[in-house]
Amino acid sequence: MTTISFDNAFGIHDDAMRLRSQRSEVLANNLANADTPGYKARDIDFQAALQEAQGQQEGMAMTASDSGHMTGEGGGGGSPELMYRNPIQPSIDGNTVDTQTEMSKYMRNSMEFQSSFQFLNSSIKGLKDALAGQ
Repeated sequence: MTTISFDNAFGIHDDAMRLRSQRSEVLANNLANADTPGYKARDIDFQAALQEAQGQQEGMAMTASDSGHMTGEGGGGGSPELMYRNPIQPSIDGNTVDTQTEMSKYMRNSMEFQSSFQFLNSSIKGLKDALAGQ
C-alpha cells in the first residue's frame, strides 16, 4: 500500500500561500499608512522566508560547530522578518511609502498567491480523483 505524502503532492505552494498572505497584510498596511507622517514602509523578503520555511520543514536545522556561532533557533515557523523599504524619493514628513510601488508589489503578490492557489486546487482535485479510482 502506498501512502500519500502531502509534502510531495503540494511542494512549496502551501508555504508560499501562507507567506504571500502575510506579505499582503504588510503591503496593505503600507498603503493604509501612505499619508501617515513618519511612517516607514515595510516588506518581507519572500525568497528568504520561503527558503527558511522549506529548510525547517525538511528538518535542515542549523547546527553550530563552535560555541561562538549563532544557533539559528527562534525562527520556527513564525512570522517572517519585516524589513524597511528604501525609499526612491522620501517625503518631507518622513513617510517612505510610494503608493505606486506598493500597489505594484501588492498586485504582483496577489497574482502569485492566485497561481499557488490554482496549483494546490488542481493537486487536491487530482488526489481526490486518485482516491476515487478515476
